[in-house]
Amino acid sequence: MGERIYTAGLVVIGDEILSGRTHDKNIAQVASWLQVQGIRLAEVRVVPDVQDRIVEAVNALREANDYLFTTGGIGPTHDDITVDAIAAALGVGVVIHAEARAILERYYADKGGLNEGRLRMARVPDGAELIPNRMSG
Repeated sequence: MGERIYTAGLVVIGDEILSGRTHDKNIAQVASWLQVQGIRLAEVRVVPDVQDRIVEAVNALREANDYLFTTGGIGPTHDDITVDAIAAALGVGVVIHAEARAILERYYADKGGLNEGRLRMARVPDGAELIPNRMSG
């Protein structure tokens, strides 16, 4: 019997991708990285910045695969709804992550401080764990 093949789904979120204003640069990179890890990228869905569509795609792909990744839709502006959509898909609330807040406070200490928009980037689905990012902080 062969070795089990783990699969992943990828949800790419953003009106700018669907309109052609922005070219996706993540799918090939994610697929290559997963391949190195021994995981096959089985399906990719590109969805608009619409919560119901994000929830639908997230739930479908997480049910069909071992892993689920998302790109896009995260940022400091009010229209970045990915965190809320992921929380809705998982059936949990949204919280300010203390460690994420501390990272942002340190980063913005000499850049005008932590304002409401910047604090939005510390919002996570309840129970989420931070993944260290050695490339950008």
